[in-house]
Parts: sequence; structure tokens; C-alpha cells
Amino acid sequence: MGEEAAAAAGVRPELVREAEVSLLECKVCFERFGHWQQRRPRNLPCGHVVCLACVAALAHPRTLGLECPFCRRACRACDTSDCLPVLHLLELLGSNLHLSPSALSTAPFAPGALTCCHAFGGWGTLVNPTGLALCPKTGRVVVVHDGKRRVKIFDSGGGGAHQFGEKGDAAHDVKYPLDVTVTNDGHVVVTDAGDCSLKVFDFFGKVKLVVGKQFSLPWGVEITPHNEVLVTDTEAGTLHLLEADFPEGVLRRIEKLQAHLCNPRGVAVSWLTGAIAVLEHPCAFGTAGCNNTRVKVFNSTMQLIGQVDSFGLNLLFPSKVTASAVTFDRQGNVIVADTSGPAIVCLGKPEEFPSLKPMVTHGLSRPVALAFTKENSLLVLDTASHSIKVFKVMEGNGG
Repeated sequence: MGEEAAAAAGVRPELVREAEVSLLECKVCFERFGHWQQRRPRNLPCGHVVCLACVAALAHPRTLGLECPFCRRACRACDTSDCLPVLHLLELLGSNLHLSPSALSTAPFAPGALTCCHAFGGWGTLVNPTGLALCPKTGRVVVVHDGKRRVKIFDSGGGGAHQFGEKGDAAHDVKYPLDVTVTNDGHVVVTDAGDCSLKVFDFFGKVKLVVGKQFSLPWGVEITPHNEVLVTDTEAGTLHLLEADFPEGVLRRIEKLQAHLCNPRGVAVSWLTGAIAVLEHPCAFGTAGCNNTRVKVFNSTMQLIGQVDSFGLNLLFPSKVTASAVTFDRQGNVIVADTSGPAIVCLGKPEEFPSLKPMVTHGLSRPVALAFTKENSLLVLDTASHSIKVFKVMEGNGG
């Protein structure tokens, strides 16, 4: 364990604990510093230290200018440098303090790994993306983000992007998109936290329907096999089902499927079984340092058939799991994105919860959305690198 390794190196255990809390965590995103990619600690000219992912997120896309989130001193991303004392401290305390992505891959129950074979987007093309969906008809990839035009559509290979959804105050504008899905007939559905509405566009960006005054804070959105829309309301603690004539822009009905949920955000539906997974964040908004999450799975009649939270997963998994997104694979397994690893983890089928298997343990910074293609490739939206990463099972990696 970390304290044993530290003791062997002549470091007192109480200093290890203090270092973990005070020195080895980025105070912007609350992620652990590390030697790998976006987790590297970076010195700002003012002396404060944040991770590389947060430097990239805070910097202006063209000028690279940013303000220190603590003292507000202005600087540029290129003025930052590796924080050598923190890197040396990480080296001194050893890799056993917290499992890195490479350590996760050695977990005794790790299945055949998925390999990143392609990535697209990147800073400037995407800005702090929050939601990802695939068009069931064409395989095109739809992302919502913080750019001037909030909805960006890529072809299945990641090229040929077009965009719509102006940032603005009009009813048909998109102020603050949180999630996106695409209907079976090719309409783009966006949850907008700016005016607490659900907005439906055709694939060319023409607004077809705006559903407002029904939600306190709509967040996750997903299409069902019957072309109905599932929406979580994180502030009201509810899950809704919407039926609409999308080409005509007519809302036919809205039904509350579940109440008394705890800050529900992500939602997914299994096209194999009809099961619905909801990702809850039990801690209240603004609770510092609380990363507990919970996955609840309901059958098609909304009976609870499985649930697991971060605390339960920590008893079984060699590293803390903080779920940021949920989906189903073709076999009906529940898959979550984990921002603590960062990793992608299979929780198994709801009736077998939890049966943990890491799927992706390398090449991620902050995964926030997941989608499977018809070819069974896994698309991961990585908000820290502002990109979509495509993972496949490569020959020789196993099932």
C-alpha cells in the first residue's frame, strides 16, 4: 500500500496522508496529479499549481490567455511549466499511493483491453464539450459544446463537421447545452440549462420544437427504441418520457416515469432489454470534495433491478470509481465512464451487479460521455482534451 511504500522509503505515514490531501491534488478539478498526460502539475507564473488539463480548459482558444483561478493574475498557457517539486514528491512516494491508469490495467479481472485507434475534434474545433450522440440512421457523431455554435456534427470518420445552434437568448438559440441525443428519424435533441428547456432541431439546424416550463434543470437525454425521449431533471429529481411528432414539431405527451431521484444526470437505455440506467449524484450541488455517484437500473416497467454506488465499488475495485457517464453495450452490460481513473469500466448486467471489468485504462483525461457504434466501437467524449476518442478491440487483445 502507499503508506508501506512510503515507510520503506523512510517517509512518515502521516506525511503521506498530508501530501495526498494538500499537495497531490489539483484544486480546480480535484483530480490527482500524476506523471501521465493531462494530470501533470503545472506552475503558473504566480506560483499556484494546477493540472495540465485545467490549464488547457482555462486558456482562451486563440490567445492562450488565462487567469489564475485563485489570485486572478493574468498569464498565457505557454508561460506555465512543470512543477518539479510535486513531480519529485510523486516519485518519492511511489506509484502505489494511488493507482495510475497503467496500474489499473494490471487488475486481476481485466478483460481484453480496448485500444484507441482514432481521435478527432480537439481544442478550437470543440470547446469544453459536454454531450455526445450517434445518429441511428447515418452513424454521424453529434456533440454539444461551449463554442459559438453549440451543436457540431461530424461524419462517422470524424471529418466534415457542420454546426448550428447559435449561442444567444432567443428561444431557438442554445445557451448552455448539457446533453444531446438523436432520434430514429434524425432529429437532434438538446437539453439547455440556460433556459431549462428541451430543444429539437432537424439535422440542418432548423428548430422544430422547444419544450419549456416543464423542467427545473433538464440534464441527461436519450432516445428509446420507440423514438421517445428520456430526460432527467436533476433539480427536481425526476425522469421524464416525452412523445412527439418531431417532423411536425408537436409534443404529444410528457410522462413522469420516476420521482425521488437524487440529482439524476446521465441516462441510458438498453435496446436489447429496454432497461433504463440513471446516473445519480447524491451529494448536493457545491459540496466540495464529494465525488460519490450511484447507478440505478430500472426494467421496462420502471421496477428497480440493480444499483451500485461509488462506496460499494470501492470495496471491490483497486481504485476509486467516480462515474460521469453511463451507457449499455449490445449485450446489455452497463458501462460507465470513470473520471477518477480515468477509465471506462464495465459493471456487468444489472442482475449481476457489480461485476467490474476495466475496458479502457489508458489515453483518457476526463471522459464525460459514451456511445457505441453499430460496428461495436466505443466513442468516448474527453472534455479535458476537447476530443472524441474511438476505441476498438484489436486483434490479440482478447474479447
